[in-house]
Amino acid sequence: MTGQMTPRMVDVPDVAARIAAMADQLAARGALTDPSWRGVLGEVPRHLFAPPVAWAAPEDGPRYRIDARKDPVAWWEAVYEPGTAVLTQFDDGAASEGAASRDPRVPTSSLSAPEIVVPFLELLHPFGGQRVLDVGTGTGWTAGLLCERVGDAHVVSIDIDEGVAAQAAANLHEAGFRPQLRTGDAAVDLGEEQDFDLIHVTCGVTAVPYGWVERMRPGGAIAFPWMPDFSYGYRVRLDVLPDGTATGRLAGSAGYMMLRSQRRHRATPAKEWPAAVPEFAASTTRMDPRLLWHTPGGGLEAAMSGLVPGVRAALFHDSEPTGEATLWLLEACGPGGSWASVDYAPGSKEFAVEQAGERRLWEEAEVAYVQWLRWGRPALHRFGLTLTPQGQHLWLDDPATTVNP
Repeated sequence: MTGQMTPRMVDVPDVAARIAAMADQLAARGALTDPSWRGVLGEVPRHLFAPPVAWAAPEDGPRYRIDARKDPVAWWEAVYEPGTAVLTQFDDGAASEGAASRDPRVPTSSLSAPEIVVPFLELLHPFGGQRVLDVGTGTGWTAGLLCERVGDAHVVSIDIDEGVAAQAAANLHEAGFRPQLRTGDAAVDLGEEQDFDLIHVTCGVTAVPYGWVERMRPGGAIAFPWMPDFSYGYRVRLDVLPDGTATGRLAGSAGYMMLRSQRRHRATPAKEWPAAVPEFAASTTRMDPRLLWHTPGGGLEAAMSGLVPGVRAALFHDSEPTGEATLWLLEACGPGGSWASVDYAPGSKEFAVEQAGERRLWEEAEVAYVQWLRWGRPALHRFGLTLTPQGQHLWLDDPATTVNP
């Protein structure tokens, strides 16, 4: 199902080749393992959902401005680069065109990177005739992919931003798709329609709304980026059971822009948290604070999310090449919450610790790290998440083995 030729396709005879090359790269990176998605990608050209002027955000470098008129080569390369997201809105649309011509501040909508999108779709595994809710329409590309997979009549897509939703509708129309589009807050109200077989979420969530489970058929599934405060985020599929619970394992790392009602506080740790709670307790530790930041694999971060809940971490290196660094632990509620800092200096036997607020965050982190070691350094795939009417909890190996302080 493809749309008609548009001005964006003029003088670009290799669209099919670009899509095939993108699929090959996705497969080589392990992001595309089901060959049937190649055909879906081919029928939903990504460039039909990219604005002529935007910001490209590659996975391994700084973002940069792209303009299809001024530099069409760079524009096309960015749009079909597997690891590059195309940022389409900043500051919830408040940034003017003049501001957007400079490096913008907070991206709030995007054409997500194929390397992120395809693994979520494979994890969800939709098939023809299933009724799918797409949370976070964005540019409409993922809604189009779902339409191609299950049929237009079976896809409902919702976005909280009216301007974003209107542009998505235009993009989908141009590409030849007609899903049901809605504007609203999916965390609060999904409408009065019948239940869904699957929910596909393209925004990060920390606390999964139980209302999503209530609108699912038993045996259905929700695929979403779970983004607890301590970590970058995880790819998760929760399967819905007849008793109204939903459970599943963490399937890999992934990050998205947050659900608007769950956005994290943006502040400078070294300034705003200490300014709000200036009185601190000083101590020392023999444990290298960098271990909490540089331990690979994701298993430690998952454990910390359950054992030290509601806490963010950030590591800042000295601007000079001294090797010195400071680890910050911050209550995610924002300035006014507890905080801790640990200063690393090469060659030191002990490292200076400062802790403020009701919680002693470094002490909590030390205990959690040792607990993870005692468990045998479990990897990411051994952790899972369960959602019930009473809330959600992280678990290790079995849903009955909860991970909490």
